[in-house]
Amino acid sequence: MIMTATLTPVGTPDTGGESDAAHFVASQVRQSKRALYETYTFGHAYHNSLSDLVSVRQECGTSDWDGYGAQPVKNDTVWIAYLVLESLPPGLPEPRIGAEPDGEVTLEWHKTSRRTLSVSVSPDGLLHYSALIGPNKQFGTEVFSREMPQNILALIRRVLA
Repeated sequence: MIMTATLTPVGTPDTGGESDAAHFVASQVRQSKRALYETYTFGHAYHNSLSDLVSVRQECGTSDWDGYGAQPVKNDTVWIAYLVLESLPPGLPEPRIGAEPDGEVTLEWHKTSRRTLSVSVSPDGLLHYSALIGPNKQFGTEVFSREMPQNILALIRRVLA
């Protein structure tokens, strides 16, 4: 699979610490999360999402992939989307993954036509989101920096409730 990497996973707490203890704690969290993803219960959705992301990259990696002049999904965008997936809590239902004509990757959680959330991942690390929960609409942009923004996690949970 092309999504393998040796970088520090985003799902680990970024303590900002440089001590041996801070590195040890971060390492233990990474190992624990990896162990969870080895189980079917927590790992199935995660591995499906990674597979879908690889498919999007392969199918939408060239200009005009949609026949209407779409921009290609670039490796930088795929990498950030991968990091976003890694930052999601284990056990969260997998998002649908797609590509947008502007070359961004979209993660979507959909329960009904009135309970849906779309998060667009840009190559510069911005997460543009739009949610419809009943009659309420929420949208905005968040900077992705090592952890999924709490307001987007809250929206995912509200959509799936």
